[in-house]
Amino acid sequence: MSDSTLSAGSAPAATPAVSTVSTASANTTTFAVILSLSFCHLLNDMMQSLVPALYPILKENYALSFGQVGLITLAFQCTASMLQPLVGLYTDKKPQPYSLMVGMGFTLVGLLLMSRADSYPMILFAAALIGMGSSVFHPEASRVARMASGGRYGLAQSLFQVGGNMGSAAGPLLAAFIVVPHGQHSLVWFSAAALVAMLVLFQVGGWYGRRQAERKPAARKAASTASAAPPLSRRRVAFAVAILVALLFSKNVYSASLGSYFTLYLMSRFGIDVATAQLYLFAFLVGIVGGTIMGGAVGDKVGRIPVMWFSILGALPFALMLPYANLFWTGVLAVLVAMIMASAFSAILVYAQELMPGRVGLVAGMFFGFSFGLGGLGAAALGELADLTSIETVYKVTPFLLLLGILTIFLPRQPGEPRNTR
Repeated sequence: MSDSTLSAGSAPAATPAVSTVSTASANTTTFAVILSLSFCHLLNDMMQSLVPALYPILKENYALSFGQVGLITLAFQCTASMLQPLVGLYTDKKPQPYSLMVGMGFTLVGLLLMSRADSYPMILFAAALIGMGSSVFHPEASRVARMASGGRYGLAQSLFQVGGNMGSAAGPLLAAFIVVPHGQHSLVWFSAAALVAMLVLFQVGGWYGRRQAERKPAARKAASTASAAPPLSRRRVAFAVAILVALLFSKNVYSASLGSYFTLYLMSRFGIDVATAQLYLFAFLVGIVGGTIMGGAVGDKVGRIPVMWFSILGALPFALMLPYANLFWTGVLAVLVAMIMASAFSAILVYAQELMPGRVGLVAGMFFGFSFGLGGLGAAALGELADLTSIETVYKVTPFLLLLGILTIFLPRQPGEPRNTR
């Protein structure tokens, strides 16, 4: 991401040879930026995933109910949900190259507080700070990934998203081998990851700032004008966005039952220990990584709407079988559900960005925010349901939410979207 590399990638070509070198240099530069963002997304989501991985420890140490556990998720995810669209809207108008590093600082402080929290209110406050870090990171990082994509938006978003999924998968594994044996205070060790991410994001912020400075005001205004008119009417765009939110609702509320309570469900139903349950959670989250890669690759070929169909409705049969399976098949079915459902998010996000061109930050903030917020609300509601009935009942009821995937039939096909035709 050096200035010389960047200059070579943006200089006008005098000869075909120079053009080839310049193109290769530009591709190298942007690929390095996307991978840097993916790496920081890995670290960010790894630190975030430590929060639900701590639930068994916090529940035992502080005698928490399922409802109180759900409120921790709500505090963590609602700060991200409420702030992300605002951050995206603001940075669409006034990009902030170094806001990524500042956002990671919130995560650092939240981790330090969580490691020393000795009361339930302090736990809630620390979780909210970690959520604030995500509210700054996701919309602006998504914008930079799109800027560095060279027009390959689906590829850039998939690479960026996979980093986060890998981080989410690594968190429970690290919790099983570090946090569970050493306790809540061992969270302080993970502050080193936040410091590394802040250093990398400082470099990305410098590249982002230089790119912004190189864009002439006239060209920026022309690009804004060219992207201001969406291919669909405002009414159809609003209708399509409402459907996408409904799809996220069905996906994320069901995902909350797995992501937030899977370890507790396994321990309650099968009597396994915390460390073993964390390994099953790790396998589930690895499935999410695989599904994200699959969804991005398939969506570029057949279009995003078919991927949404498959992702939401394809998971339903496996989700219905899961509560009645033994321990082995519960793990297998959970991984299958994770892979199928995870393929939807990149498709939904890119589809929404194409619905609202020129609003990359707002769209990323809205949909990352909706994802966090709906998951948080779902976790809190499912926690209350588990207290009133049982955690097993939650896993029998929630799969029917996936039937909302039928609403995909009302999504308009956008001009230029790949079709599943020869």
